[in-house]
Amino acid sequence: MIPRHYNFNTVTDRHGSNSVKWDFNPDPEVIPMWVADMDFQTAPFILDAVRRRVEHGIFGYTHVPESYYRSVQDWFLRRRGWTIRREWIRPLGGLVPALSVAVLALTEPGDRIVFNNPAYNCFFSCVERNGRTVSASPLREVERGGRLHFLMDFEDLERRLSDPKASLFVLCNPHNPTGRIWTEEELRRVGELCLKHGVTVISDEIHCELEMPGQRYLPFASLSPDFEAACVTLCSPSKAFNIAGLEISNVITASKILRTRIGRVIAATEHGGLNPIGVAALQAAYSPEGEAWLEQLNGYLHGNFLTLESRLAEAGLQAFRLSDLEGTYLAWMDCRSLTGRGIDSDRIQRELTEVEKVWINGGRMYGDGDFMRINFACPRTTLAEGVQRIVRGLRRLSELS
Repeated sequence: MIPRHYNFNTVTDRHGSNSVKWDFNPDPEVIPMWVADMDFQTAPFILDAVRRRVEHGIFGYTHVPESYYRSVQDWFLRRRGWTIRREWIRPLGGLVPALSVAVLALTEPGDRIVFNNPAYNCFFSCVERNGRTVSASPLREVERGGRLHFLMDFEDLERRLSDPKASLFVLCNPHNPTGRIWTEEELRRVGELCLKHGVTVISDEIHCELEMPGQRYLPFASLSPDFEAACVTLCSPSKAFNIAGLEISNVITASKILRTRIGRVIAATEHGGLNPIGVAALQAAYSPEGEAWLEQLNGYLHGNFLTLESRLAEAGLQAFRLSDLEGTYLAWMDCRSLTGRGIDSDRIQRELTEVEKVWINGGRMYGDGDFMRINFACPRTTLAEGVQRIVRGLRRLSELS
């Protein structure tokens, strides 16, 4: 069969679609490059599956069919060599609710939850709103090829994991917001430290299919039977296939004890209901055609990242270095040339949004106010205009005395 060519250059007007990304700000002139969803049309084979489900005409309470579980199993076995048993998989409506459920199920009030900093902002909120305490281990940075490369500080990490109140380590792989895909060596060191100190791992792998050329994500649980037995993997096709609004994710764990504890919280909080459209969409995404779509998507995203980087350099803004992107579609931009002069990331976000009409996220919400996060998952014409506005704003702020 001749591979289909997918067009990521099509611009779709998302205004008026109740889009958080495009309709949350009432100013229609603002280009949003903040929240992590993409501006590409969902893959046509997923749209076909959704249409078939919609044409049935009834959307009652949804039973998850065995074909759903086989789709998940086959996808990870085919692409990652990871054998997942049927009983390990618990579908749930959305990954952030799944994270909150896991925190409630596997820890006690007052426990310390360890994760790397900077971090996805919901890590902070899920821990704190559930009465637990954040223990954030700062990532170290080195320069590599003109970009910033982030590393785990294993000495600091072990100190935090050895705390008697530390019960959980939340791993993010690929890492949001720095874009790291952790190597097998790094993942094994994490696993060994967590086993040594009796700390369970929750591995947030929602960005797992977004790999830049030459990079390969490895499921943490797949590396060792011991890791598998002490880990809960959270995954979803929502980021890679742009179906976040369909609220479908999976909680995967080999441990019967962890499954039981998680199941109790799901039952107690009535989180078990699923969207029938999400069930259909996941099965379509996790098909062989999904692999071909992803390969083309990742190539396009890599081109966008290189475009963003080159435009900053051409504008003489080399001080605004980017993370050494390995996965995700999120660039982590160093703004210390401004924050060191008292122009903090909140002000940068405000100035860019209000004056230049482009919205990127200040890093304070991710635990590091010296950086900004840029979502570059959009058609090239949108990217070109958005980057032009970012460049204009950064230049203007840099020229302030």
